[in-house]
Amino acid sequence: MRSHRTLLVFLIPVSLLLGAAREFLFLNLNYQIDHLARRSAFSYAHSVFQRWTGGMDLDALLRWKWGLAVAFIAAMWTLAILTARVLVGDHRYLRVITLLFLAVAGLALMLHLTAVPALEAVSVKLLHALQYPVVLVVLWVALRLRVRPVG
Repeated sequence: MRSHRTLLVFLIPVSLLLGAAREFLFLNLNYQIDHLARRSAFSYAHSVFQRWTGGMDLDALLRWKWGLAVAFIAAMWTLAILTARVLVGDHRYLRVITLLFLAVAGLALMLHLTAVPALEAVSVKLLHALQYPVVLVVLWVALRLRVRPVG
């Protein structure tokens, strides 16, 4: 049991660091995409980020953005599975967590495809929720509130 708590203490900062890394990458990626799309005189992206993306065109940046989104969703899914494993002691929630991730991602895709601006905004928020540690907080609360068998 002690090793489970140690692992949980490790998972929390890892998820927060991933959230911070995601924020830095996407903020600067969006600045760089905006700079190239509008052909502005300068970019608001951090100078280090501009060096990382130097020479990349708009299409390459957009592909990188989607690739990073998928990678962060996969990372948060993995952390959610590990967190559930630590909190309950087995993998009984693997299927439920996976289906919920897929359902939220599918809903986001359907809302995006409607081409209704308000629904596209909701789509973006749903995808963001899958890429941040908010998933782990919701999971932690849900598992802590689950009804325990009597007796």
